[in-house]
Amino acid sequence: MLTRTRPLLAAALTLLGALAVLSAPADAAEYKSEYKLSVVGSRPIPIAEGAYRWADLVTEKTGGRITVKVYPGSSLVGGDNTREFTGLRQGSIDLLVNSTINLSPTVKEANLFSLPFLFPDSKAFDAVAQGEPGKALFGILESKQVVPLAVGENGFRALSNSKKPVRTPDDLKGLKVRVVGSPIFNDIFTALGANPTQMTFADLQPALSTGAVDGQENPVSLFLAAKLYGLNQKHLTLWNYIADAGLFIANKEVWESWTPEDRALVREAALQAAAEFTALSRQGLTAEDRSALTALAAHGVQVVTTEQTDVEAFRKATRPVYEKWTQTVGADLVRKAEEAVAKSR
Repeated sequence: MLTRTRPLLAAALTLLGALAVLSAPADAAEYKSEYKLSVVGSRPIPIAEGAYRWADLVTEKTGGRITVKVYPGSSLVGGDNTREFTGLRQGSIDLLVNSTINLSPTVKEANLFSLPFLFPDSKAFDAVAQGEPGKALFGILESKQVVPLAVGENGFRALSNSKKPVRTPDDLKGLKVRVVGSPIFNDIFTALGANPTQMTFADLQPALSTGAVDGQENPVSLFLAAKLYGLNQKHLTLWNYIADAGLFIANKEVWESWTPEDRALVREAALQAAAEFTALSRQGLTAEDRSALTALAAHGVQVVTTEQTDVEAFRKATRPVYEKWTQTVGADLVRKAEEAVAKSR
């Protein structure tokens, strides 16, 4: 009797298992146990904090249905942050938080945020990023088969060097300045009379310590976090020449594998994380909070503020670069950005 019952029991269990699979939500089988989020930097810089915050918020808001692991320092692509966007499109990266600077070699319109002296302040940046120009850029990214979700400010890039205060274009002449691997930066610093040298951030630190380069440009938050003041960088100029933008983007196939409800939660989490990381990027550099300037002074850094620089002279010197790259970005997109900036004044 037991011998005859066992096959029947096994068959019943098999049938119940099959029914359970059939009755489970179709989406559940498509969810990964963990999703890979790549970010250009590492903690404690704001853009990396924004990535970690996004990961935590996604898990929290979806009740653990979507779990995200952060891979800082572009580690999924061997530290080459210009390859992250390709990795996202190909599917080796599920979610991405990256600067428009690093997207610009692949998405030429992303150079909009690197046009010299387009943004006088954060209010102008917000008008472009959150307005029609930002929506237009999102549409361009969507045509690349990715899903842009949010944009934040990674900070205005400040110039530091070991030689002297920089207030006018003449002060830059002959200075060896490390720049990122985007051609517009070479053009900008060449127009200002400097000697730009492209290298990774990992190579920058030993180059500064040995004097292979005199200076570099990055947001103040990164300057402080990386302790660049300890690498002979005793002069820093706040000149608002470029406002770096940070984008929160999803792989399209991954995005479409989620339920509409979870997509809405992931988008909501991205918007919240972008807003928080923007606030962190601006911290200490506002009229109400000057703590970043206090920290710089405490480390012996001589700061030339925006008010102490000849912004008009810098703008005039880099105008040919602006006009050249307007053709690359697209005249219509640049015009929309200029109109948004003008309305923000």
